[in-house]
Amino acid sequence: MFKQTLKLFRNMSSAAKGSNMLKDPSTKYIPYKTVDLPDRRWPNNRITKAPRWLTTDLRDGNQSLPDPMSIPEKKEYFRKLVELGFKEIEVAFPSASQTDFDFTRYAVENAPDDVSIQVLTQSREHLIRRTVESVKGAKKATVHVYLATSDLFRDVVFNMSRQDVIDKSVETTRFLRSLTKDDPNMQDTEWTYEFSPETFSDTPVDFALEVCEAVKREWEPTAEVPLIFNLPATVEVGPPNVYADQIEYFCRNISEREKVCVSVHPHNDRGCGVAAAELGVMAGADRVEGCLFGNGERTGNVDLVTLALNLYTQGISPNLDFSDMQSVIDVVERCNKIPIHARTPYGGSLVVCAFSGSHQDAIKKGFVKAEERMARGDTKWAIPYLPLDPKDIGRTYEAVIRVNSQSGKGGAAWVILRCMGLDLPRPLQVAFSGLVQAKADSLGRELKTAEITNLFKECYMCSEAAPISLSSFEVTSVKDASSPTKSRRIAATIVVNGKQEEIVGYGNGPVSAFVDAISNKVNILFEVVNYNEHSLGTGTEGKAATYIELSYLDENKAKTTQWGCGIDSDTSQASLEAILAIANKVIEKGEL
Repeated sequence: MFKQTLKLFRNMSSAAKGSNMLKDPSTKYIPYKTVDLPDRRWPNNRITKAPRWLTTDLRDGNQSLPDPMSIPEKKEYFRKLVELGFKEIEVAFPSASQTDFDFTRYAVENAPDDVSIQVLTQSREHLIRRTVESVKGAKKATVHVYLATSDLFRDVVFNMSRQDVIDKSVETTRFLRSLTKDDPNMQDTEWTYEFSPETFSDTPVDFALEVCEAVKREWEPTAEVPLIFNLPATVEVGPPNVYADQIEYFCRNISEREKVCVSVHPHNDRGCGVAAAELGVMAGADRVEGCLFGNGERTGNVDLVTLALNLYTQGISPNLDFSDMQSVIDVVERCNKIPIHARTPYGGSLVVCAFSGSHQDAIKKGFVKAEERMARGDTKWAIPYLPLDPKDIGRTYEAVIRVNSQSGKGGAAWVILRCMGLDLPRPLQVAFSGLVQAKADSLGRELKTAEITNLFKECYMCSEAAPISLSSFEVTSVKDASSPTKSRRIAATIVVNGKQEEIVGYGNGPVSAFVDAISNKVNILFEVVNYNEHSLGTGTEGKAATYIELSYLDENKAKTTQWGCGIDSDTSQASLEAILAIANKVIEKGEL
């Protein structure tokens, strides 16, 4: 038999070499089966509360790891799951090894009273006995038994008829009952039974229902301690809407529905695990089983983080606490030894980041509008491209916008606003973004926050090493009937390359008067093109930020402009600092 099987695989392998995808895959693959449910109700349902959660990271997730967790790692992971608020935790397959048995004992002895410890076993008496022994003394324990019910598994794996499956399920249930809730010595534990018709999604729904009805009759559940029927998409063989039809059919037709908890356990073979879980809950499921960030065999189990935060962003408490997302990521990556992908929903390092210029501009405007709404008492979250407030999961707003060569004016402006408090006028945003893009291009990477703020200071603000600095100034009123636009006189002391000099200028205010004085000093005509200002901070500690754009003729006699920025507690001083920043920049360019 072994030689025949080996020959078959060799023939299949040989035929596959050098072959292409089939032009007509219908000659090889069978389309999914549908459910006859013309009056389906789930499409009109909404999820209004969180389901019960079962995390199977320590069992289903752990068995899928190339390097399974050590006992210390499983203990760390277990503590984190309890901290997050999970009340049902599948911890092990205790009959599989002494390590799994020992960890189950640790979980039983260290679980809070309101946390149910779940263990998994196959439908074999000696394995069931060992499994029950592992959770002896637990406050709450769930024994999870599974038996495949699909035609494929019955025929290929087990060589069992449908009646054989029913008989085996009933026999297993009867034996488990005798060891648990019917045993007088086991009454200190609240026993829950979970039965899984494995490969449910590929099982005819009427047969899955028949098996579960037989199991329920044997177990005799109550409304207070319902029997859990887990209906897994062990292999995701169809789209989420078909899975939802299967779940609704089961929920509508199982008897004594109040004594049954319907649980879904989607895998992600088609990439639809999250959708299948959500539609399954809409179809009537009470409970969802999965792993943090979707770890699991093949393409993974359903992602509980995504499901929980999907609810959260709809205003529904998931009853799980992900307010310190980074600590969750750290534990999962350390114990699983698998990195969380940067684009993983909610948890990925880049999912709250925008590099695109248009995205950044929309987010920046969104925060401005949000502050206006907050001032009116409107606390609802509504920011373009951000369905979740990053702060709710422990992320900072500085991570929201990151700047590279693809970024537009909004990205760099956001960084300057968040880090320096400077709300740049739009023309300055445009000018600065060009410098930022050029810098990112030259480095071939995104710019760090400090690099962006330093670039802004270098390009638009005075430095201690600047050729010209301001020492003092005085503004006085003058009367000149022949020149009414020169009603102010400024006398300023400046320091030029370490030496003090006096300069004088006239204008209709301190800004124009100082521009006149600097123009006379450097022998180039500056003219004011733009002037903006805003306050920084409030009260006696508040300062003013001014932005000035001056035009002038460069060395080629072409008209050009340069921006400057000044910050000081005195608005006039800030304005003069901005003008000096421009003059110093022009000097550095060698255009004087």
